Amino acid sequence: MKKLSVIILTYNEEFYIADAIKSVSFADEIIVLDSHSTDATQEIASKLGVKLIFRKFDNYCNQRNYAISFATGDWILFLDADERVTEKLQKEILESIESDKFDAYKIWFPHYFMNRFLFHYTDKVVRLMKNENLAFENEVHEKLILKSKPGVLKNYMIHYTYKGLFHFISKKDKYAWFQAKMSADKGKKVTLFLLFFKPFYRFFHTYIVKRVYLDGVPGLAAAAIDAYGVFSRYAKMMLIEKDLE
Repeated sequence: MKKLSVIILTYNEEFYIADAIKSVSFADEIIVLDSHSTDATQEIASKLGVKLIFRKFDNYCNQRNYAISFATGDWILFLDADERVTEKLQKEILESIESDKFDAYKIWFPHYFMNRFLFHYTDKVVRLMKNENLAFENEVHEKLILKSKPGVLKNYMIHYTYKGLFHFISKKDKYAWFQAKMSADKGKKVTLFLLFFKPFYRFFHTYIVKRVYLDGVPGLAAAAIDAYGVFSRYAKMMLIEKDLE
C-alpha cells in the first residue's frame, strides 16, 4: 500500500489544530510545521503524536517546500488547521493514491462564512500529490509546479474559512500587501483604470459568472469583499510606488 504524509502549516491555531489532526488520523505520517506559535498550538500538536518541526515564516511557498523535505510518504496531502477531511473524502483519497491515474489531485473547498458553507463560492486547489521532486513557487497563492494535468476529487474538504466579517476583510488586506509587494518587485505599475475597473470585474465574475448569488446574502457579502481585496491590492501598490519615488 502507498504511504500518505499529511503536512499542516500552523501559527497560533490552538482552537483548530486538534480537530485538523484527528481528521487525518488515517495517514501514515502527520507533519506540523509551526512558525513559532505563541499559544498552545505546539503543545496540543505534540500530544497528538505528530512530527513537529519549526521554521520562521517568510512566505507560504518556502514553508511548504521546507516541510516537503521531511515527508517520507509516497503521497503528500497539504491541510490547513481550519480544514477537515470527511469520511467520504478520506475514502476517495486512499483509493486515488492507490490507482495511480494522476500524479496530483485538486480538491473542492466551499468557503464557510456567516454560519454556512457557500457551495458556489468555492476554490479547487491541488492539495494531494505524489512525493516526487515537488516544488512550489510564488510567495502568495503559492502554486505547485506540475508536469501533467491533475485529477479532481469529487468530495469536498470542509473549510472553516472565515471567523467573521472582520477576519475576512483582514485576510484580504494581508494578501493584498503580499500581492502588492510582488507586483512592485516585478516593476508593474498601477493605473486609475486598474484601480477602479478590476474590483468591479472581480465582483461581476464572482457574483454573476460563478453564480455566488445562489448563496444568498453571505454570497453577496463575499463577492463584495472579494472586490475590496482587489481594490486594496492596487491601492497598496500605489502607496509602494510613492515610497519609491
